[in-house]
Amino acid sequence: MVELVKDGSTGMEKVVLREPGGATAQVHLYGGHVTSWKNDKGEELLFLSSKAIFKPPKAIRGGIPICFPQFGTFGSLEQHGFARNRFWVIDPNPPPPPTALTGGNNGNGTTSSNNNNNSSSKHQPFVDLILKHGEDEHKIWPHSFELCLRVVLGLGGDLTLITRVRNTDSKNFTFTFALHTYLSVSDVSEVRIEGLETLDYLDNLKDRERFTEQGNAITFDAEVDRIYVGTPTKIAIIDHEKKRTFVLKKEGLPDAVVWNPWEKKARAMVDFGDEEYKHMLCVEAAAVEKPITLKPGEEWRGRQELSAVPSSYFSGQLDPSKVLQG
Repeated sequence: MVELVKDGSTGMEKVVLREPGGATAQVHLYGGHVTSWKNDKGEELLFLSSKAIFKPPKAIRGGIPICFPQFGTFGSLEQHGFARNRFWVIDPNPPPPPTALTGGNNGNGTTSSNNNNNSSSKHQPFVDLILKHGEDEHKIWPHSFELCLRVVLGLGGDLTLITRVRNTDSKNFTFTFALHTYLSVSDVSEVRIEGLETLDYLDNLKDRERFTEQGNAITFDAEVDRIYVGTPTKIAIIDHEKKRTFVLKKEGLPDAVVWNPWEKKARAMVDFGDEEYKHMLCVEAAAVEKPITLKPGEEWRGRQELSAVPSSYFSGQLDPSKVLQG
């Protein structure tokens, strides 16, 4: 079931997706922003700050903001670009509903345009949103583009975001990109990330100096703001207290951003509760280290799939055969 409704508290339009098993997702047209993802028990799986501001031009704090055409301060635009604080529209002529990348992959997710109809996805609720360049965008980023987002709620409650950027200009353009996913966790100090061991990362807290991850897993006892580069297609985020594991699968997005503001920075953000850092963790599929360049008519695609599964333990460790090798 797919329904366009007006949010009772903000007055903004949003699309509600419901799958037969009871899972739901909500996508606000402002920002093309997924603001809720609940499992079949009604448990919220994404973090949304209690102080989130739903008023332009402020971006919504939490959920899954889209960072385009710039991630962070990797350029001259406002932080994380403008896509997250623009009004998107529902695409009236979306392509057939694939749940995986299709077409020839030319590296970094760039493809020649073609679509395969995936019959397994026909009955999954989904919505297609689109953002095109306008006069305001052209003043700050003088390129013609189409940014498309498909949000699919799988029959088992998995949440998939498929993004497409098409160059509709007469000249090349370059961009960076991220799906700034805020996960809801019980206590970030009890969470660990597996799948990024031994990889290089850029530390945003140290002027993007490059380091190599030394731990067996990533754990949290202070502020973290890192861009892991050349990451695998599957990452596990293990919440010990809830005995839940988030599995993040991605294509066309070679990097992974890991962020938690911790106490001092949390208190400095007007749209973030002082203690809320304890209950969120950002793990973001991204293309940052090597910006993507599109020629006229060329298209880039990225895909992120999130699932939440029960964790299996033996001596406190996740059974890798059920997640990382699953």
